[in-house]
Amino acid sequence: MVCCIRLNENRMDYIRILAVDDHEMTTLGYKFILEDSEFEGFKVKVETAKSFEAAKQKIAASAKSIPYSIILLDIQLSQATGGEPQTGEELGIFARQASPSSKLVFMSSFSDNYRINSILNSVDPEGYMVKTEIDQMSLQAMVRTVMTNPPYYTQKALMAIRKKMANDFNLDDNDKKILYHLSIGTKTKDIVHHVSLSLASIELKKRHLKALFGVEKQNDQALIAESRNRGFI
Repeated sequence: MVCCIRLNENRMDYIRILAVDDHEMTTLGYKFILEDSEFEGFKVKVETAKSFEAAKQKIAASAKSIPYSIILLDIQLSQATGGEPQTGEELGIFARQASPSSKLVFMSSFSDNYRINSILNSVDPEGYMVKTEIDQMSLQAMVRTVMTNPPYYTQKALMAIRKKMANDFNLDDNDKKILYHLSIGTKTKDIVHHVSLSLASIELKKRHLKALFGVEKQNDQALIAESRNRGFI
């Protein structure tokens, strides 16, 4: 069901979009373009949020009244002080549960096969747009497609999906926690206090991650750097 607000003025339907990105100029750009665009049968109203918590509150509040029609999510969001990073992927998982009628579209600079397919498996969004391919026409096309016949992918995202590796390996929560704790300087022997795995299992996962990211013969710093390049930390 399309979530719309029926206004008396000109009897026009408005669909509500929430744009989440910690760069305010990015969300304002989406807002100005989409609110100024012409769509057949409806107009767009865009709200913005620049943090994980602000977006979570808006999604939860809207789900109790009129859910957002579309939620635009960046993968990398500013890290909460003193805690593990909160990502757009986590926000997408929350939105799926809290507001199941909302369409989710990721807008990210990451065009890496592993990152995109991780998102597809964990969130199953209605769209994925690589930021370097976003312009006025693609934003308009995304809204039309997502509201009528999703999914919508930009060209680089579609290429990454088609190049999905044969082993179809996806990072689980323990993989992500291991990468995070390595990135903040936690020694491998101490990671056992943060994940429900033995030291031998953690070492095995590290070797698997290094092989996956093509740094199998390098040290943990290379794994951290490659994980950061791919948007996992």
